[in-house]
Parts: sequence; C-alpha cells; structure tokens
Amino acid sequence: MPKKVQMSGNEAVANALRQINPDVFPMFPITPSTEIPQYFANYVSNGLVDTEFITVESEHSSMSAAIGASAAGARALTATSSAGLAFMWEVLGVAASHRVPVVLAAVCRALTGPLNINCDHSDTMGARDSGWIQLYAETNQEAYDNMVMAYRIAEHKDVMLPIMICQDGFITSHAVMNMELLDDDVVKNFVGEYEPEDYLLNPNETYAVGPYAITDYYMESRKAQSHAMENAKQVIKDIAEEFEKISGRKYGLIEEYRMEDAEYAVVIIGSAAGTTKEAIDHMRENGEKVGLIKVRSFRPFPGEEIAASLKKCKAVAIMDRSESFSTNGGPLGAETMQAMYTARCTALTIDIMYGIGGRDVTVDDMINVYDTLKDIAATGETGDVYRYMGLRDKEAK
Repeated sequence: MPKKVQMSGNEAVANALRQINPDVFPMFPITPSTEIPQYFANYVSNGLVDTEFITVESEHSSMSAAIGASAAGARALTATSSAGLAFMWEVLGVAASHRVPVVLAAVCRALTGPLNINCDHSDTMGARDSGWIQLYAETNQEAYDNMVMAYRIAEHKDVMLPIMICQDGFITSHAVMNMELLDDDVVKNFVGEYEPEDYLLNPNETYAVGPYAITDYYMESRKAQSHAMENAKQVIKDIAEEFEKISGRKYGLIEEYRMEDAEYAVVIIGSAAGTTKEAIDHMRENGEKVGLIKVRSFRPFPGEEIAASLKKCKAVAIMDRSESFSTNGGPLGAETMQAMYTARCTALTIDIMYGIGGRDVTVDDMINVYDTLKDIAATGETGDVYRYMGLRDKEAK
C-alpha cells in the first residue's frame, strides 16, 4: 500500500532514486541540491541500493561521468543547482547529442551574480536549448512522481534523450509537505530494467559515441534530436497515463486549473502555481472568472496546448521566474506569446518577472495580477507588456 509521509522535496527525490536503484551516481555537491546525494549516500552505505556512488572534483566531471556510464549501458544520473549546472554547460549538449538517457535532479537556484542561493529559474532556463527534456514540479509530491517517470520517458526508444527533473530550491527542496510514497515493488516494476539497444560495452556491435560531425552530417544530427523531442510529447503523456494507474495522480504537459470558463488567466511554472491556485479559489468565491495554466513540461514546449487553453480568455499574464535580458521579457513569455500568435489567440497578454532571487510571492500579489488583467481587458490597453512584480520601489501595474 502507498505510504503517507511528511518529507522534503530533496528527500522525496532521493527516495524515488532509492526505489529505482540506478547503476551509477557521480556527484559534486552544491546548495540547494546537496541533500539529494547526501540522502542517497546513506542508502548506499546501508546497503539499500547497489549503485556505484562516485565523488568527483566538479560538476563538469559529474555530468561527464554520468554520460560515460550511460554510453556504456548503465542507468546513470546526477544532481545539481545554479553555478553547478552552469559548470556542466559544455557537457549538457554532449549528453543530448549522444542521445544518452541521463537523468539530472535539478534544484532551481538563481545564477550569480550577485551571489544568491535562493530560488529562481535562471539556471535551468539557461539550459533550455541544450537538448534536454525539462519537467518542472509544483510540489514535493510532483517532484517525486516526476522522478519515478523520468527514466521511462528518457529511455523510450522513440526518445533517447537526457531529462532534467526540476524543482524550486528551498521552497520545495527543503520544505516538508504531506505526500505519498509508492511501494518499492510498484516503482521497481513500473520503471523496469534498462535494456539499451546500443552501448559501448556490447561486444556484438560496433558502436561509436561522440564522433566528429562534419558539415555533411551535423545538421542531420540536430534534426534527429529535434524529432526525438517532438516524440517526447506523446511519450510523456503516455507514461503519465500509466503512472496514473499505479498512483491515482494525473499529469500531462500542462495542468489547467479552473480554466473551463476563465476570462483571465495566468501561465506559470513551479511552486508559485500553488500560491496562484489559492488566489484563484478566493476570487472564484466572489464570482471572478479566473484560471491558471501550470506548465509542467518546458521541453518539449506545449505551445499548442497552452494556446488552445487560452483562446477564450480576454487577458493573460505570463509569469517568468527568470530574466532573459532580451528587453522583451522572459523565456516562458517569449515561447507562450509565440505559440499564441501562431494559433491566432487574441488575448491581451503581458509578461511579468516575479520571484527572482527568491523574492516572496503572496496570494495578494497574484490577486493583484488578476486585477491588473481585468483592467487591461476593460481598457483594451496592455501598457508595459514586459514588467516586474514585487520591486521595492515599483510594483507591476
């Protein structure tokens, strides 16, 4: 029977990994993801897993070792945050282009500078074009569930891409929440054993990893990666349907919350979706037609699904927890607006930078966002499309 527990997001992810029992876990610590390998090292010491746990000299090395292990036919993973993810930058692209299904537990934290160890999405969003699948979690439960599904998605024969399982630093990684762990045997049977078709240690096959790609082949390799990412959309949905049968929890590329008749909507990623749901429930009690789209999969990006959900809305606020310094907004805003334009979705839309560097986001903040959307719909004027919320000297208006 599933077990109800109180657990932090980091411990929840570590428990999912214990149940999966991967082959190789190279690791270099960095706040706020360090607890994941700390918990896992205890499982190794206590004989609860037979994983090869490797301490290395840097995050670049941890990802390099994971790539090597995966290329050899092992089920491999690592964990990191912020500058650690940035230090992996070079080899992130290597993992994706090699088509190795490595898993990365990414605990989102602001990139420097100035130095900040709190939550925003600048680290993982900085890696959004590296060729990795990216799934984001709102809660500790969702972080655990995403990790249970991770290898099934990454190792699917139509995908074979690395995957980041992302959660918000400290907000979910260290906060304790009520959640449910599946039975160990249920997870083991769901994930199954890894049976790679191509790997370096297969004595019956000539197989190369990382050859030099001349002009005649490089573009085709990129198209192959793109095709795999397209395939990942359906695979994520299919695996989520299977997961629902063992857990009762339903997931997709996006989550729609009270969108059936919403005139004003927020598009958001991560833990602040929960805060926004509280604001929605409060406003719905007063007859306000407000709703939420939570983006679970940023890569592959569910543009068609988001645009279809927004078509009946009058005004939309896209919430970015990462500044892209484009002077036009953040990455979620850019991709959502492009999808809306392509689908001829005519809702008046703004992009709001929020929660950067761990800045608090309250229910009242989100109620103010919806009030702003009502004003925009009433006047037909968006004002500043790109704006900040929560600055000490200037609120988003």
